[in-house]
Amino acid sequence: METTEKVNSWQDFWNLVLDVWNDGLYGVDIGQIIVAILILGFFLLARNLFTHFIINRISHWTSKTENTLDDTIIEAIEAPVRFVPIVLGFFFGTAYLELDTETAAFISNINRSLIAFVIFWTLFRAAEPVSALLNRAEGILTSSMIQWLSKAIRAAFALIGAATILEIWGIQVGPLIAGLGLFGVAVALGAQDLFKNLIAGLFVIGERRFHPGDWVLVDGIVEGTVEHIGFRTTTIRRFDKAPVYVPNTKLSDHAVTNFSRMTFRRIKWVIGLEYGSTSAQLSQVRDAIERYISESPDFVQPDETATFVRIDQFSGSSIDILLYAFTRTTNWLEWLAIKEKLLLEIKRIVEEAGTGFAFPSRSLYIEAMPGDVELAPIHKAGMETVQEGNKA
Repeated sequence: METTEKVNSWQDFWNLVLDVWNDGLYGVDIGQIIVAILILGFFLLARNLFTHFIINRISHWTSKTENTLDDTIIEAIEAPVRFVPIVLGFFFGTAYLELDTETAAFISNINRSLIAFVIFWTLFRAAEPVSALLNRAEGILTSSMIQWLSKAIRAAFALIGAATILEIWGIQVGPLIAGLGLFGVAVALGAQDLFKNLIAGLFVIGERRFHPGDWVLVDGIVEGTVEHIGFRTTTIRRFDKAPVYVPNTKLSDHAVTNFSRMTFRRIKWVIGLEYGSTSAQLSQVRDAIERYISESPDFVQPDETATFVRIDQFSGSSIDILLYAFTRTTNWLEWLAIKEKLLLEIKRIVEEAGTGFAFPSRSLYIEAMPGDVELAPIHKAGMETVQEGNKA
């Protein structure tokens, strides 16, 4: 009797195990789940081998071409290719399961979403090297416009991919966009500056005011080298290496001087000579400076642009010679070296002429003083001469 009860208990337990095994998760046999997991695990283990085989095969084909664009594309899509075995493993693993209609529809949507994700991820990654083709149109489009178009293409693939996945899950994109439109109006009212900067950036790029690498001066804001033209701000690095992030509206509303587009660089000096200089000395100094500029290959000649050396005026403390010339180089360091050579040459010319440079001075005449007061020289900032006299 006891033996029969024990046998029945074990039989009940075994029936319970079989019931759990057969029902499993959501009515799916546990054995099928284990097999599905093994299938997914197999594809995960074969992932590196699969990727290595596919990439090597495609690389072998592209190696026969002369351009490097296809090689760049292969490098870009390597990550999506490595994800393909996961998609395959999930598909074959779930295909082995015997699912009810509702669960099968849910798993089917997951498989569709994974496939769409891989496709648009591949397009998104490949868009960047493919956009390099736009560089061939650099004569029509600027480098900044090409960068913006590249970003716009990638953003378009991302948005289309997201819309495709939403449609797979039954979410209508049209009504969603319409609902977001009302939200967008509210956001736009609070983000006017953002859109102003975006539009200003488009005008800056479209008008080709400057390009990355140009040396610019934004009147009253910053002077430096343009590093990056973004959607909202433009990065300009000052000469002390500090980056300045300028809103694009500032660049469109303020005067911008692009020094990198100078054809020549100007030198404009006023050289003051002593009033004791004779007319012959003045002519000698002027002619010698003019001769040096005309014979130097560093300077632009008068037939190309305005260049002259002239005795200009009688100023308060000197007779002034106006020097107006342009150097062929626009490089700042080279320009400084040329200017230094010119300065030393002018110093030599003035010394050889036997005259000298004037400096600001002031003469003070004392018309009358008390008889018992001793006169003494009065100096003004170390640069003034006092002359005594009695004109009474």
